[in-house]
Parts: sequence; C-alpha cells; structure tokens
Amino acid sequence: MSDRTSNTIVERKHSHVEICLHGDIAFNRKTTGFERFEFEHNAIPEISFSDIDLSTTFLGKRINAPFMISSMTGGYSEAATLNKRLAETAEHFRIPLGVGSMRQALENSEYRDSFAIVRKYAPSIQIFANIGAPEIAKGLTDMEINIMLELLEADGLIVHLNAAQELFQPEGDTDFKHFLQQLSIITATIPVPVIVKEVGCGISASAALELIGAGVKVIDIAGAGGTSWQKVEEIRYTRQFGHDARFSMTGLEELLNWGIPTAQCLLDISALKKEHPEFGTIEIIASGGIQSGTDIAKSLALGAQLAASANCILKALHQEALEATIETWLNDLRAVMFLTGSASIEQLRNKSLIFKQ
Repeated sequence: MSDRTSNTIVERKHSHVEICLHGDIAFNRKTTGFERFEFEHNAIPEISFSDIDLSTTFLGKRINAPFMISSMTGGYSEAATLNKRLAETAEHFRIPLGVGSMRQALENSEYRDSFAIVRKYAPSIQIFANIGAPEIAKGLTDMEINIMLELLEADGLIVHLNAAQELFQPEGDTDFKHFLQQLSIITATIPVPVIVKEVGCGISASAALELIGAGVKVIDIAGAGGTSWQKVEEIRYTRQFGHDARFSMTGLEELLNWGIPTAQCLLDISALKKEHPEFGTIEIIASGGIQSGTDIAKSLALGAQLAASANCILKALHQEALEATIETWLNDLRAVMFLTGSASIEQLRNKSLIFKQ
C-alpha cells in the first residue's frame, strides 16, 4: 500500500472520530422504535433488588451483563489510547468488546499495535476482530485472517456491512459482488464464529436468512435510529467538495435517513427464528441507537441476546465518563428487571412488551 493511501485511511479514521463526537449525524424523524414499546408494571415483583443477576451467556461464555462495547476504531496512533481505555473498561465489567475495522492492520504492520493493545488490557473477556464486507468480497487470504485473529487472540470475527456508508464515502468501495460466496468460505474454515453486523441501516429478515445460510452464528442488526454513517460520510464529502451534486436534494434527504429501525429489525428477525426452529442457536445483538439500560431491556424482550453501543460509548470516553455511563445503564437495566419481577436476564427475555399506539 502506498504512503498516500495509508495517509488517506489514517486521515479518514481521524475524521470519523471527530465527526462522531461533534457532528450532526443523527437520523431525521427516524427513531430506533424503542419508544413505541413499554413493559407492563409488576406491582408485586416478589424478588429482592439485591438478588438481581445481570449475568448471561454469549457464544457459550458467561458474561457479567448483556451488553457489548461495539466496534469503533483502530489503525492510527491515537487509536491505541482509545482502545486501551475501552479494553480496560470491558475487562472491568466483564463484557465483550469489538474492535474497529482491521483493514489498516492488514495493509500496514505499523498500525497493528493499536489493535493488539486490546488483548493486553483485556486478558479474560471476549474480543472480536473486525473487517468490512468489501474486503470479504474480494477474498481474504489465510494469512490475512490469521493476522487479525492472532493479533487479538480473537474469540470471533465481525464482518461489517456498510453499503450505504461506502456509497457516500468520497473514496468508498461499492463492489459487494461475491460477498456471500466468500463469506461462506470463511465461516466454513476459520476456527472461531463469525458475527455479521450492519453499521446503522439495519438487517432485514430476508438478509438474515441469507447470512444464516452462509454460516453466520451471530447477527448484529445495527438498525437505524442512532448514527447515520451516510451523514458522517456526507460531512466528509462536503468538506472536500463543498457541495454534493451526486444526488437530487429530495433523494439525498431520503438516502441520508435510509435504513430499518432497530426495533423493527428485532421483531422481524425474532419472527424468522420462530418460523425456523433450526435457527435456535443463532444469536442476535441489538445495536443502533442504544442509549440507556431501558433500551437494553427492551432489546432483550424483543429477542436479542445482548445489546451493544459505539457512539454513546465513544462520547462518554472522551468526556471521561465511560465507566460511570455504563454503570448507569446497568442500573437502568436492574430497575426494569425489578419493576417487571425479573430476577434474571432469562426471565426478562420472557416478559411481554406493550405496543403503544
């Protein structure tokens, strides 16, 4: 990879973090859909608040809470500091952690330490490597896959789907041909499970069906309602070119807000699992606009194994409030469990939600 290409990727990663922290990247008039649901209050919970147990399992391993720090960054010098803090926090709470795209680690060994640092500071938790769909579609070598997995002593590989982001990215790669074919090869050959996640536009039931057929073990829906990565890249595009003449004004507004709300993805994929009992071992991660423990609780009741967040966590990290933020979310979750009479996460999953008209 040329120095110019490497510098472009580093600059892009810098700008992604800066825009996520300070830019207007929320969806317009499109929400996660969680506000449409509420739990039925249990006036007789018959449990002690102090006995509530947040622990659960994910991919066969016990974790202390149904929450994951989702993939964010890596591949430039400052990312090592961010990933160190994220790793320390995930280790403290005994929750899983996903790293950002490792493309840069494959193309330039100089940046591998920004990923490897994660395992150093999180020796006991589940850590997941991460690569994009365009890289999968082109075909990864065994050596490239081994580099990613060995750098982290990874418990699994996240493959992120980001077609809308690549479409808007000034230097985006929009060649997704042969993705499912190449994904099937990877799931059949690597020694760890594969998680496929969107980055904010959601995964439909029909797409989930194809992913399951390709051997995927976990689907991270990453629905609409949180960060619009189209908007992130649109900001970068207009900074470079001043005006986006690629689309009509009406089309641009709809495309920037493209996606399936998070709650709708959960409903649709949970229904798919019920229709296909053989999919019972497939696990679902709810991400895309998770902003509290009540969102986590609703995610579980709608069929998720756990919830995950990136942008809120990134902002909390930069405000030096990372551990405090996660602790308040877990307190939210405990409160919901108490008020629904759920002593365990499994009991909470079996609670019905009321749909608000």
